[in-house]
Order: sequence, then C-alpha cells, then structure tokens
Amino acid sequence: MHRLRTTVARLRPLTAAQTAQGLPQPRPLEIKGGLRMFRPVRCLNSSAAAEPFLNGTSSNYVEEMYHAWLENPRNVHKSWDIFFRNANAGAPPGAAYQSPPPLNGTSQGLAGVQALVGAQPNVEKLVADHLAVQSLIRAYQVRGHHIAKLDPLGISCVDFDDAPCTVGFQNVGHHVAQLDPLGIMAFDLKTTPPSRIIASHNKLGLYGLSESDLDKVFRLPTTTFIGGNESALPLREIIAASRCVDTADHLSLFQAAYCQHIGVEFMFINDVEQCQWIRQKFETPGIMQFSLEEKRTLLARMIRSTRFEEFLQRKWSSEKRFGLEGCESLIPALKTIIDMSSLSGVESVIMGMPHRGRLNVLANVIRKELEQIFCQFDSKLEAADEGSGDVKYHLGMYHKRINRVSDRYITMSLMANPSHLEAVDPVVQGKTKAEQFYCGDTEGKRVMSILLHGDAAFAGQGVVYETFHLSDLPSYTTHGTIHMVVNNQVPGVRVQSYPRMARSSPYPTDVARVVNAPIFHVNSDDPEAVMYVCKVAAEWRNTFHKDVVIDLVCYRRNGHNEMDEPMFTQPLMYKQIKKQKGVLKKFAEKVIAEGVITAQEYEEEITTYDKICEEAYNRSKDEKILHIKHWLDSPWPDFFTLEGQPKTMSCPPTGISEEELGHIGKIAASVPVENFTIHGGLSRILKGRANMVSQRVCDWALGEYMAFGSLLKDGIHVRLSGQDVERGTFSHRHHVLHDQNVDKRICIPMNHVSPDQAPYTVCNSSLSEYGVLGFELGFAMASPNALVLWEAQFGDFHNTAQCIIDQFISSGQAKWVRQNGIVLLLPHGMEGMGPEHSSARPERFLQMCNDDPDVCPKPSEDFAVRQLYDCNWIVVNCSTPANYFHVLRRQILQPFRKPLIVFTPKSLLRHPEAKSSFDDMLPATHFKRLIPDDGPAAARPEEVKRVVFCTGKIYYELTRERKNRGMDGTVAVVRIEQLSPFPFDLVKAETDRYVNADLVWCQEEHKNQGYYDYVKPRIRSAIKRTRPVW
Repeated sequence: MHRLRTTVARLRPLTAAQTAQGLPQPRPLEIKGGLRMFRPVRCLNSSAAAEPFLNGTSSNYVEEMYHAWLENPRNVHKSWDIFFRNANAGAPPGAAYQSPPPLNGTSQGLAGVQALVGAQPNVEKLVADHLAVQSLIRAYQVRGHHIAKLDPLGISCVDFDDAPCTVGFQNVGHHVAQLDPLGIMAFDLKTTPPSRIIASHNKLGLYGLSESDLDKVFRLPTTTFIGGNESALPLREIIAASRCVDTADHLSLFQAAYCQHIGVEFMFINDVEQCQWIRQKFETPGIMQFSLEEKRTLLARMIRSTRFEEFLQRKWSSEKRFGLEGCESLIPALKTIIDMSSLSGVESVIMGMPHRGRLNVLANVIRKELEQIFCQFDSKLEAADEGSGDVKYHLGMYHKRINRVSDRYITMSLMANPSHLEAVDPVVQGKTKAEQFYCGDTEGKRVMSILLHGDAAFAGQGVVYETFHLSDLPSYTTHGTIHMVVNNQVPGVRVQSYPRMARSSPYPTDVARVVNAPIFHVNSDDPEAVMYVCKVAAEWRNTFHKDVVIDLVCYRRNGHNEMDEPMFTQPLMYKQIKKQKGVLKKFAEKVIAEGVITAQEYEEEITTYDKICEEAYNRSKDEKILHIKHWLDSPWPDFFTLEGQPKTMSCPPTGISEEELGHIGKIAASVPVENFTIHGGLSRILKGRANMVSQRVCDWALGEYMAFGSLLKDGIHVRLSGQDVERGTFSHRHHVLHDQNVDKRICIPMNHVSPDQAPYTVCNSSLSEYGVLGFELGFAMASPNALVLWEAQFGDFHNTAQCIIDQFISSGQAKWVRQNGIVLLLPHGMEGMGPEHSSARPERFLQMCNDDPDVCPKPSEDFAVRQLYDCNWIVVNCSTPANYFHVLRRQILQPFRKPLIVFTPKSLLRHPEAKSSFDDMLPATHFKRLIPDDGPAAARPEEVKRVVFCTGKIYYELTRERKNRGMDGTVAVVRIEQLSPFPFDLVKAETDRYVNADLVWCQEEHKNQGYYDYVKPRIRSAIKRTRPVW
C-alpha cells in the first residue's frame, strides 16, 4: 500500500513556529489519453495500520482498485473514489477512509466526506507557491548584481533592460549590489527597478505571493546554500527582512549574498557543478569572515598602496605617472590572488597590465627596488643600454622571491607593453603557455597568468575577444587566467565622458560571458569584499582551470593623468570624487573600531613605510645612468654573458650531413604508425617525396622538413602556428596525417625523427591574426632555444596584426632591450589572386628597418654577423629551398635572437626549377645573402651590358625571358635573398665585377610598393653613387 501514500500534504507551508523538517517532493502528474494520472511513488513514511481496512491480504485487491481508479474514477465504487481522492489531496493517515453513504439516500455522510476533501490545502496553490519561491531565489542568483552597491561614487549610469523577473532572485541580485564606491550610481531601468521587484513586499504579487506568505516556511531547493544547515526557511528571511534594508542587521540572506558590495554573474554558465560551487562560495551564511591577522595584513597592504602614490605626488607633482588613486585596493587584490595561488602550488605568475597603477604594482607586488623606480623620474639620466628606452609606466620586470604566506619561492614577471591597451594580452598568454610547456605543466598548476584591464579597453578592444577565444584551444590554453578589470567608469583613458558612450552592453565585462567565465563585480571601496572575491577567483582557477573576471568598480581621482582636468567633461562625478573619503581612511576607521589595530599602531605603520620611501628616494639621487636591462621581463641568463652580451659573434655553418638529410627525408615520405590509413592523394605526395630523396633533391616543403627535423633532433623545440598550417594553405606541407578510417586519429611524422628529439608542435589556430601572432610572440619570449613560427594564411593577412608587428616585433629590443627570435612566414606573390591575396606588403617591413640607407658599414671579418646583431629584424625573400632551409637553421645557430620576416612563395612550391640539391645543404654550406649569376654572363662579365637585381620568384621569370630572347651572355640576373640587413659588401662585389653594365632593379610589385624604395638608395650607397641605378 505504499503506492497509495501521497506526499502532497508534506508540501503544505509550515508556520514559522513549526520545526522545518525534510520534505519529500510531490508526485508529478502524467497526462495519458486525456486522463490526469499520478505516477506511482514509493512513500513509506506512514504506517498502513492507520487505515483499519488495510492488511497484507487486501493489498493486492486495493492496488487493483487504485489502478482502475487512475484509469477512470467511475470504474470504482463511490467510496473508493472518495478514499483515493482524500489520499491524493493530502488527508492524514486514518482520515482518508470514510464510510459509504447510507442506503436510505441521506447525503450527510457524503457531504462530510466532501467537506474533508475541501478542507485539504489547494495542491496547485502549494506547488505554485514553492515554484514562486524558487523563482525568487533564482532571480537573486541571475540578476542580483544589477542592484548591488558596486559604484563607490553611486553615479554609474548602467542601463539594464527591465525584463520581467520571472526567473527569480538569483536573476536580479547583481542588479542591486552596492558596487559604487561613491554611492552615486544612477541605473536607468525604464519602468520598475529590479531592487523593487526583489525586495519590496508589494511586488510579491508578480510571483503570486503576498505579505501573508512572508512568515510561511518554504523548503529550499538544492540550488541554493542560503539556509546553511537548514533545509527550509520563512519567506521573510529568504527575500526581505523588513522594508528598511539599509543595515546589515535588516538584510535578507539573499540581499547579503548578492546585493551588497559584491555582484555575481554566473548563471549563464552551462555547467551545474560550477554554478553550485559559486553558489556555495557566496550564499553560505557567514562564509565571508576574516581573521585578525588577515585584516592586519590587508591594512598594511592598503597603507603601502596609498602612501606610495601620495609619496610620488609630493615629490613629482607635475609628472605624469598614471597613479592608482581611487583604486588603491588593487594592490591587496593582486597580492591576495598571488598568495592563494602560491598556496595551491603555483610557482610562476606572468602579468600584463595597462599603464594606470603600473609603478605601484612594480613597487608593491613585483617588489622592484624603489630607488630604481624613483630614478626614472630624473630627466637628466640617460640610458646606458642600447635602444631608445620607453616611458617608466610601460616598463616590465622579472623577480623571484619568497612568498610570505606560502613560504615558497614564486617568480613574477610583469610584461612590458606599449600604449596600445590590451595588446599585451595574447603576449602574456603565449609566454604563460611556453613556461607551462617547458616545465611539463600540462594542467596549469605551476604557471598562471593574471591580466589587468581598463574598463573601456576591455569592452572596446577586439583583441580581448580574440584572446578569450584562445583560452580553451588545446595548443593555446593556459588553463585559466584571472582577469582584473580596473573599472574607472569612463569610456576610455583618453576620453572624459560617461560609460554609456563606451559600450552597448551594461557592463564592460560582458565579453567574458562568451567563454562561460564567471564575473565578480566588487566595490573597490570595500577592501574586505575585494579580498574575498580575489580568494574565490584564485580558488576557481585552481579548481576548474578556467578564466574568471573580477570587475573592480572604482574611480580616477585625478582624471586620465595627473596633468588632466576632468571637470571639463565630468563635473558631477568629480564634484563627488572631491568629497569622497579615501578608502584607506575608511578602512582604517573600521578596523580600529573593531579593535583589530590601535590608532597608534596605524600611525606607526604609515610612518614606517614613509621612511622606506624617503630613504629609497635619497639613494636614487646617487644613480648616474639608467639601466634598461634591469627592467627586463624575460631574461635568458644562460644564453648571454653576465653583461647581457652574446657569448660569441660568429655563426657556425648551417648545413647537415648527408645521412641526416636522408633519414629526415625518409620520415617525411612515410607514415611511422602502424595500421594507419591515409588519403589516396596524400599517398601520391609521400611517394613524390620519396622519389626526391632518392634523387638527392628537395622542394620547398621538403626543405622546410629538413630544417625542422634537424633542429628537433638537436633538441630544439619547433612550434608552427597559424591558420591551416598543419596541411599548409596551398596543400604542400601535410605535417599532420589523418586516419581515413578512425575519427580524430592523427599522426605527426616529425615527432618520430629521433628517440631523444625535442617535441614538434604544429597547430591550426583560430581565425585570428592579432591575437595568435601576439600569442606566438609571447611563446618565443620564454626561451631562446626554440624556433617559433607564425604563418599567415596569405601574406597580407598580417595587416590585422599590425599592432603586434609595429609595437612589439620591430621595436621591442629598442624599447625594452628584449630580443626575440619569432619567425613570420608571409606567402607573397603577384599571381592573379586578387588584391587581398597577393602582396605581403614587403614595403611596410622594409620601411621599419633601422639600417641607414646612406651609410655603407665598414668591411670586417664578422661583417655579416655584426650586421645581424645591429639590425632590429631580418627580412628575407628566398628563391631556393636550400636557402630557406639555411635561414631557418641560422635563426637558432646565431648567438643572439632577432625577428625573422620571410616572404614565402606560392607558385614556387611546385615549380620544377625551384628545387635544391642535397649538395647545397651539406656541412660547410650556409645561407646565401646574395646569389650571383652562375650562367654564361658570369663567365664573361666584361660583355655583360645589364645587371638585373631582383628577389624571390621573379628570378625564374627573368631567366626564362632572358633565354627566350637569347640574352644569356649579356644580361646577368643577381638575386638579393636577404633584403635587411642589406648585403652592401656582396652588392658592391657584383657591381665591381660587371664594370660595363647598367644596374637595374626589377620587381613584380608596383613601383610604390615592394622593395624598390628600400633597395635603390642602398645599391647607390654600395657603389658610392658612381653609376645610376634604374
């Protein structure tokens, strides 16, 4: 008879005085054939003895009657119909059975039975009430941050669309969170503010509830932790303690969790476990508690953060420094993240940030020596290192020290970056990935990244979106990044207006929702709330290894910089800011009142730090020169001498042995995995490679294979990244083989070159250039002993990554004394594929070369290597597979690192003449900066009437036309393979050889494009302007 026991009665709301008990769920209804049926539910909570007519012998009969009644109540006697109706209506045990009506037809008995049924609670009302309460709870979780008190100023004009709040309080809490430190946030909610929907009693009607329900006890769903150990709570405690909700004593549990100084956005995450984890962290009563020691540490960090900025303001009041005033809690926030991460086993933290607050972060987080920071303000000091240097608030730093909380060593690197906000984001991620790769950290437990952002840049810069979309890709993931948005509540650092002009979304952090990253909004004027949010963020990253965003809502006390007058365009905001009490003062008053620290101890702490700054300032006066290398963010201590110089200025030959060429060629032409079925067309390609190896020649793809394979065999990691690089845009590479019979089964032959080889990474990237090139640049920063290449799908696709090229690759060493060996492969050739798929814009790269066109360097024994060392990058356009092979190997064998720009061919990939013999790749061979003519013209140079200089694939077109015209003896064609640094010495030797010839430069590009404007003045300088150059 257990099937007959209904649980509907247990859904009845209890009074607040009643003890909340565990309540089983009601049986769901089923509709079958138009009949409403309750599913049979096992419920053994009541004894069958309560019903006098039930016993073991009658149970089968009763069950048959019950099923008949479920099909149609008319199938059973009226007495059975009443019994089953009472049982399902919630009648207590012993009351469901009623005597049948008397035979005399009087209706008293039937009326009594019907009265009993009517006295039972309305089942549908009970279910609706519980669903309404669950909707209220969900409203807080989903939208509570909309009414949180996040803005310190209270004037943030966030425009939230007031959608009907049918999804409950988990929806709304963040809308009313008190995030504004100034307390002047002005929401435009069009009709009904979410706070009124949530907290006001007269709005309960939206959910079918009323004030009379406030003292009823409702069972809490499993999707909330608000009850702590209680499974049921009165509605009043759940949503609204009273009409006055201004003090903590009168806050409902959900208001305390979601609508105060923390607003949480997480209900869009499509993982139940992750949502439950976040609920537990913010809903559990009393979870945000701090020990006295934690509060003392927090105050000490706030003192350092605040007093550092005040010291700089006193000493250099007329200097731009992009101070942190208005967001001083950023420093303890970062230190809390680092402390928690170090406790969980993180050994290295790579950080990227814009210029606001950088000096403070360098001083109080990275722990850069204060005197080295202060001497940067002395305009009389000149840099002792090569290069132009950069402004102090762009510089980076690398430091290893003991973390006092974990008592473990931790390495911190703050990446240098330009004024282009957010450009450093993918660079940081690439460096983080590289460090994880080299230390075998496959889960991101030892190396992590922290990215700081401005609110306007986070919403406005597309590279943020590109970087987010790398976060979960196998070859790009860093297993979770903690993003800290310093939300100044302005549309841009260079604009003084309102956030409404900066973005179309309510929050600047909405871009993070695309990767299901939780977003924690927090009022920066509540350091304890900031500290707790940072703890949760660090725990989230350590638990789930996914990105998380902290929106630190603050303000700028001084405008864009210390010289700016923000009152021109934001008068109301800055009137409020002038009245705003500093966060340190407010927090100090709070902890002194709590007895955490005395006023005297507080003053002593301030005095101590002020003395530290003053002593460092006095030491800074003794500095005579600036050492930019002291600010290096990615040192390679074993690669250079102690002075940071190359250990030698010679480059060994780049050829390899015949045996090695043959071995790598066989790997390239085989499938080194058993029972692996490849595509039929690919079988023909591999057979063609085997034929070339047997003939001791190689085409472009095989020459690249030889270079990669030989470096891997020597222990050099090779990483090739870009769009469609595994196959090759022009289907020539095929470094990843796919089994035609087993889905997702692949083979990378390059990883089978040698048992003790370095790993080869080849990865198709997302459809991004800016983000992916920045990522690979960062990867190349981590170690000099790796060949890192990025290939554009077509050469001109690099134009969307121009910021990385301009601000990091071409100028990185001059600004930050930071060498980098990244290789850019840019397919180039005017071959009728349209204006967007032809030119890699070589004129742009050549224009950014730092060599002087009017100065021909003096010849020396190490002329070629010295040129490479002095240049800012190397630009080549190879015409043979052998030269391509050599330039890739030279990139690693030379004693320093420079970016390499390679204009790679398209038509030459399968050109019958564009093949090289193994003889050109054997030991003692090397890269040819210039390839002279080796035909009849070279045999009789005095008869040559014209020397045509060229580069790249046009050489083959020129020689074909020369042959067709019968001019082999009178025209010499000379290939300049290395355009920058320009081979002055070799060009001079060629022109001296052909004394009677005109000098001509030939290119397929338009005259105002290509190489002409770069090459012509340098040829003239090489010949000392003795002959014209056409």
